[in-house]
Amino acid sequence: MREWIKRLVGRTIFDSHLDAVLLRHSAVVVAFHRVQDTEVAEGLTVSVGLFEAYCRFFQRYFNVVSLGNLVDKLESGASLDRELAITFDDGYRDNFDHAAPILEKLGLPATFFIVTQWMGTEIVPWWDREIGVRHPWMSWDQVKSLHHRGFELGAHTRTHVDLGSVTDHEAREEILGARRELEEHLSTSVELFAYPYGRLANLADANRHLIRGAGFRCCCSCFGGVNVPGTDPFHLRRVPISSRYPSPMQFGFELALGRSVQLA
Repeated sequence: MREWIKRLVGRTIFDSHLDAVLLRHSAVVVAFHRVQDTEVAEGLTVSVGLFEAYCRFFQRYFNVVSLGNLVDKLESGASLDRELAITFDDGYRDNFDHAAPILEKLGLPATFFIVTQWMGTEIVPWWDREIGVRHPWMSWDQVKSLHHRGFELGAHTRTHVDLGSVTDHEAREEILGARRELEEHLSTSVELFAYPYGRLANLADANRHLIRGAGFRCCCSCFGGVNVPGTDPFHLRRVPISSRYPSPMQFGFELALGRSVQLA
């Protein structure tokens, strides 16, 4: 289906409040990576203007809550009604420079999942290296600033390891080590976790148990789908916002019709 048709149908669904029926008793967690204006087409990047458009769309049509609040609801068995939590992966500096001010302007909560060993470094991950770009990371002072401004911080391992491929000691160091390093810098408990890459194959069952045992309260994937009452917080679904959804209304169309599940 052509993109303009999806946008039109999406607008019709939301403006007619049909979304209240299609998404009843469900909650959505979205995942962003980079928020910046760039001339290079990158699947992990949304422009600053598009990010603000998404935030205004979320604010208008959803009950935007913190991820921690959503986990509270799932743990207690509370009803769900179009809650939406905004999250970010990795810790790119543009999250601090561009995303956080827009979130603050609109009064929206968000959670930033941090690769702890990359903060304040010159490391270039393989996916950026492959296309010849480098995007800076936040400094620890910037990470702490987000915390002091009321945003949630969560762990995303120490080095962005594939937890579907490593187990035992290495997995334990990546999971527990990330929590320990975040807590040392923030001087507060860290209870939220998202595993890197986010597909089904990227988290071994043994490592999901490690995450639970490490004291985290949730484990976020990133392969799409919505969450319903009774969802195990350690099997929390997230929808990655990328070039697949060039407009909020197209995202809304895919989401409302149950098409946001990506190949895992």
